[in-house]
Amino acid sequence: MESFYTLQGEGFHSGRAAYFIRLAGCDVGCFWCDVKDSWDARGYPVLTADQILSHAKEYPVGIAVITGGEPTLYDLTELTNKLKLSGFKTHLETSGAHPILGNFDWICLSPKKFKPPVESALSMANELKVVVFNKSDFKWAEEYAAKVNRECLLFLQPEWSKVEQMAPLIIDYIKKFPKWRLSLQSHKYIHIP
Repeated sequence: MESFYTLQGEGFHSGRAAYFIRLAGCDVGCFWCDVKDSWDARGYPVLTADQILSHAKEYPVGIAVITGGEPTLYDLTELTNKLKLSGFKTHLETSGAHPILGNFDWICLSPKKFKPPVESALSMANELKVVVFNKSDFKWAEEYAAKVNRECLLFLQPEWSKVEQMAPLIIDYIKKFPKWRLSLQSHKYIHIP
């Protein structure tokens, strides 16, 4: 769908320079999605792994973040292998709705109620990022925290339209359960892509 050089806005790698590769196509359909244009892959150019790599190499960065849409709709093995051979660290942002096919250094799993992650995605996650839209999401977050591997970092992130209501609840929750960390969509606060 698009690619761009920016700063990682949320999660563990927040604040780091990264080249984002946004793939079109999504079968999850979160109602709060801020890139709904990415849901339908039709109308976007199909690029080869070499073309994507050529664009990525134009920037002085060592991290390539593959996001979507839902990137696990695709086999990303060729693309991630080529990125890694060119010196990139490969990161994935996914709901985990499908098996993860690719060579990744970091996987941020953000499960969605509409289409839960496959079991293999849970075991591969380096970071679990749960978007908190309402109070029941804390219980739901704990259910997923129990399913990921022990080294997986745990983040709670207020849904953007409910940040004023949910952020104080998240802060209180993390103070009670310090295994969790706070993630904010900092790119929206400082208006970067």
